[in-house]
Amino acid sequence: MGEPGKRRLLGEKNLHLLFELTLGFKAVFALAEIVAGVATYLVPQRYFLALVLWVTRDEFVEDPHDLVANILLHMVQHLSVDAQRFAGIYLLAHGVVKLWLVAGLLRERLWYFPVSIVVFALFIAYQAYRFTYTHSVWLLLVTALDVVVIALTWHEYRYLRDNRKITIPGS
Repeated sequence: MGEPGKRRLLGEKNLHLLFELTLGFKAVFALAEIVAGVATYLVPQRYFLALVLWVTRDEFVEDPHDLVANILLHMVQHLSVDAQRFAGIYLLAHGVVKLWLVAGLLRERLWYFPVSIVVFALFIAYQAYRFTYTHSVWLLLVTALDVVVIALTWHEYRYLRDNRKITIPGS
């Protein structure tokens, strides 16, 4: 234990603030996924192709063999309507579920905590599986955030559960 006058970096107040901050990031990502899901589902493929061509035009002028630009172009050109719809529904559902969980966690409803931990762990498992195909740094960063959120969610759950125990006088 430290001296009574010293503040602990990882004290309850700071951990709670960090918990809320990470939930804020998850909420922003969830909203972005919802918007991306709706756009992916509703926007015709030709607009995605135009967007990719617009975004990568400077890269193609500089280097017609640019790996990233060519991968993006290839992906959009070979995106089937079914794959596009699946991606849209997946992003929308993923975002809605995350936003629902974040809202429940911020309202401090205890049953949301274990449910959120399980769902976020399932997201991590799927993201690890996807990483074996994509090797995406962004996917690693999102997964790392999910791991931090799970740890903070577990801590917050235990803290809230322990502090909500009701003591009955005379027992």
